[in-house]
Amino acid sequence: MKKKDKKKKSLPNAAAQAAAVAAPASAPPVAGWRLQVWEYGKAIALAVVLALFIRSFIVQAFHIPSSSMVPTFLEGDRVLVTKFSFGLRNPFTNQVLFGSGRPQRGDVVIFKFPKDPKTDFVKRVMGLPGETVQIVEGRLLVDNVPIDDPHGHYDTPYRVVNRNFGPVTVPEGHYFMLGDNRDFSNDSRGWGFVDASLLRGKAWRLYWSWDSTRGLPFFQRLRLNRLGLKIE
Repeated sequence: MKKKDKKKKSLPNAAAQAAAVAAPASAPPVAGWRLQVWEYGKAIALAVVLALFIRSFIVQAFHIPSSSMVPTFLEGDRVLVTKFSFGLRNPFTNQVLFGSGRPQRGDVVIFKFPKDPKTDFVKRVMGLPGETVQIVEGRLLVDNVPIDDPHGHYDTPYRVVNRNFGPVTVPEGHYFMLGDNRDFSNDSRGWGFVDASLLRGKAWRLYWSWDSTRGLPFFQRLRLNRLGLKIE
């Protein structure tokens, strides 16, 4: 009886040994630090490429540093600009790759300053190619016809600039730009027309607005009522 009991007790041990032999050995960890670095590097590179693609062809953010477009823009506004509005452009040369979108009168656009292409300007398109533009006592005329100009205004009680201008004819492939704050805007009245090749995009929406006036608390500097405002 004792021998049988001993034999029965040895059976579980034998089964455990057999299971241990039959079970496959666990695989060694594959992801070492080099593989992790490679994976992180790929993710970062993909994010950078995607960001550059979006910035070059879809939408880009711009900062408004002056008061020339008040009240459409306030100093400290940051605006998103659609890059495809006037055709997809080569991000290095700004030449149109394809697409035939053209600015319309009243569009607020970002463009390279003709006198210094490294500087970006924001103005409103008020004269189209081939049109004759004139300002008489602050009233805008196109081809000798007064046009609706709800955004342009002269607010100062004195004349900072001459409120008479022209007439001038806009060359083909060019645009006549004006700031909404006419008394305090450096625009086509002073430096001429904007070539279509200098256009960068159309202003879309404000995503940030910050009043830099010193002494104001944070909740007064952040203009919450302007966030998400559509530019018209």
